[in-house]
Parts: sequence; structure tokens; C-alpha cells
Amino acid sequence: MARVLVVGAGLTGSLCAALLRRQTTGPLYLAVWDKAEDSGGRMITASSPHNPRCTADLGAQYITCTPHYAKTHQSFYDELLAHGILRPLTSPIEGMVMKEGDCNFVASQGISSIIKHYLKESGAEVYFTHCVTQINLRNDKWEVSKQTGSPEQFDLIVLTMPVPQILQLQGDITNLISECQRQQLEAVSYSARYALGLFYEAGTKIDVPWAGLYITSNPCIRFISIDNKKRNIESSEIGPSLVIHTSVPFGVTYLEHSIEDVQQLIFQQLENILPGLPQPIATKCQKWRHSQVLSAGVILEYGKSPWMTVIGFPIW
Repeated sequence: MARVLVVGAGLTGSLCAALLRRQTTGPLYLAVWDKAEDSGGRMITASSPHNPRCTADLGAQYITCTPHYAKTHQSFYDELLAHGILRPLTSPIEGMVMKEGDCNFVASQGISSIIKHYLKESGAEVYFTHCVTQINLRNDKWEVSKQTGSPEQFDLIVLTMPVPQILQLQGDITNLISECQRQQLEAVSYSARYALGLFYEAGTKIDVPWAGLYITSNPCIRFISIDNKKRNIESSEIGPSLVIHTSVPFGVTYLEHSIEDVQQLIFQQLENILPGLPQPIATKCQKWRHSQVLSAGVILEYGKSPWMTVIGFPIW
């Protein structure tokens, strides 16, 4: 039985796992490892510690389907719509730039429900807090080491984590990447930003006419979402959630500062935009060191057997 490891439980990793399962006819052992404590990657949905039904998308806010992707990825959109995972974005987003032919979708149960769907479809064994540190060749197998536990061997590895993390891996993988390939990988660049999720008690009112707001005049904040309103899941039993995304320049400037200091700076700017905002009962501040890919990505493959594939960009 072939043993396959996908490293990264974000959109790219989960969809790769699902496609591997669907397109493999023989017996297959499929595992997905992620260093985080939950799936999602840049499409993570956080929950209030006081009410798990009160959630906030701390990464991607909605899915934009361009005319090009409507043709090339139509089957994926049809699948997610048929399962009720995606539905059209109908809530008002002020400042959104719409291009001709574009359509936007939200995930009613949170953006991470897309990843959970594909992981379920893959039938993979999913392991969290598995941080890969080394990859070596052992008897025509890939031996993968992680921070804790014994190494494991696989016939095929698919690496989908951010490229800087791939370049930090130790072992034989460092000798298998040619100088030209390394230059391709190093050319992949990312933006950086912070996201702050605010969770409120049931019955709290946030009286604004929009579900999302793009901001261009603030040195810190780029986007605000009343997240439950954006997803049309307002309920008297569930408190509202609010998400703030910082601008990229702010994210780059404060990338190495403490989460506590950054959160305080965001709150100060938020007060200027939404004065008198109610006090949240919980917060979650997320640092996105590798937020969005800025430059072109690469797909590199090594060897005939065993195979390794490195994906240096999101496939959505």
C-alpha cells in the first residue's frame, strides 16, 4: 500500500488530499500533518471560549470567483454550493471593488468549513501539532522527522506550507533542491498582517449599516467585518463577532512585536473608527506572517520513486 503524506492542513493541503483520494484507484494510506492545533491555515475560523457557536473568520473573509476561475474551477464551486458550504455573499460590504463578472461567496459555518469538507472527503488521518523538521531519503523512502515522536516513512510527500518554512527544513531535502530551484522558491514573497477577532455576549448590538467595511485612510486598520452579519447568521442566542484586519504596512512594521502590544494598538485605532464600541467578552489576535502570496509561485517535483512535490502557492 502506498503511503502518502501531505504537510499542511490549509486549503491547498486539504484539496490535494481530497484529489489524491478521488484519483487513486488502488489502496492508499493518506496522512495530513499540520503544526497548528486545528485545520484551516490562512482560512481559519476561531470560536469564542464562552460560546463555540460564536465564531469569526480570522483569515480569508469571502471567496471571489472570477470569470476565469468560474470556468476552470466550476466543479469545485458546484460541489461546495451543493453541500451548503458556500452561498452567495449578499450582505453589504462598503468599499469592495467589484470587477465585471466577479461573484463572491461566504461560508455560513465559517471559512474553515471548506477545509474540513475536503479533509473529510480525503479520508486522511489528520494530525495536528506535527511540525516537520527534517526530510531524508532512507531505502528509497522519504523519512520525515517532526519535533516530537519517531520519524515515519512515506512513498510520496506533498509540501504545501509557506515556502520560507520549506526552506528551513533540514536533512537530504537541502541537497535535492538545486540552486536554480532554490532561487525560484526564494522568489516567492508574502504580505504580512494581523487579524483581531472580538467576541460579544448574546444580545449585544453593533449598530452599523454594513457587514464589512474597507478602510483606506487609517494607518493601522484595512478591513472590518461584523462576521456573523457577513455570513447572515444573526441570532438572539449567539453574540456578534467582529473581525479587524490590519494593513500590510502595519503588519510588516509590527511583525516582531508582542501580540499584546499589537492588540492594544489596534484597539486604539478601532476606537477612532467605531467610537463607543461595546466591550468584548473575549478576543483572539492572529499574526499572519505569511498572509498572501505577492509573487508567482512554483511547483517542483523530485525523483521518480519516491516522489516529492513542493507547492509554493495556493491553488484556489
